[in-house]
Amino acid sequence: MFERVALLGIGLINSSIARLLKRDNLAGEIVISSRRQETLDRAIELGLAERAEIDAAAAVEGADFIVLGAPVGANAAIAETIGPSLKPGAIVSDVGSVKGAVISDITPHLPDGVHLVPAHPVAGTEFSGPDAGFAELFENSWCILTPPEGCDTKALEKVTDFWCHAGSMVDVMDAAHHDKVMAIISHLPHLLAYNIVGTVKDIELLTDRDVVKYAAGGFRDFTRIAASDPVMWRDIFLKNQDAVLEMLGRFSEDLAALQRAIRWGDGEKLEELFTRTRAIRSDLIAAKKV
Repeated sequence: MFERVALLGIGLINSSIARLLKRDNLAGEIVISSRRQETLDRAIELGLAERAEIDAAAAVEGADFIVLGAPVGANAAIAETIGPSLKPGAIVSDVGSVKGAVISDITPHLPDGVHLVPAHPVAGTEFSGPDAGFAELFENSWCILTPPEGCDTKALEKVTDFWCHAGSMVDVMDAAHHDKVMAIISHLPHLLAYNIVGTVKDIELLTDRDVVKYAAGGFRDFTRIAASDPVMWRDIFLKNQDAVLEMLGRFSEDLAALQRAIRWGDGEKLEELFTRTRAIRSDLIAAKKV
């Protein structure tokens, strides 16, 4: 499918892409780049690439498919570094969960004839690093593409074909709409999980032993989410600031209403809310999302 693929960053998503490329013989050569030499050494030890480069510009030379897999806050600097080394006709993509910032950060640094096709594979675990990936990660999940205005049709088709081959269901969406959708169904839940786990940690009444001994399924789910890469999520909240703040405002209003219902013993209001939201869980089960 590609003569040479450059993977910039070799965490969970890009290491899974590398394993997929290897398993299905989709690339003539895989080149990886990362800020840390020990990460590159481990990735080479795992057989994820033929070549590793600390210098991202050297990694992308001659590549026809480049995938940015670093935290989204690093995209502008990476794009500026690699821009002069990109060959005409190359496709630049990414795997971040914020898309408006990807377009605005990367586009100014791409030379004419290089095509940007942002992608968001909606798949993952709480683990990170080159050891965390597996080729089947993307099967039966969504991959959302947010091509900018004027995106090359053939480049979009090529990226679509790749993600379909990975086993994903591909959807094409406006970047601004994508960022609002992700703010409510992904980013806000992560923010709440970090906050809830942090609150539990700060309550002096609870010892670590209490938390570990008595934690049930609900709290365990929060700790799983809150175990995600802190640098990645720091950048997501900063780069999707407007959408996250909008959804956080809506949530705060609903939380205040819930607080009033509890304070005034309004059981009918509580039951109405719980019944309505329970239906969403049923829909997720029906769609085999849980």
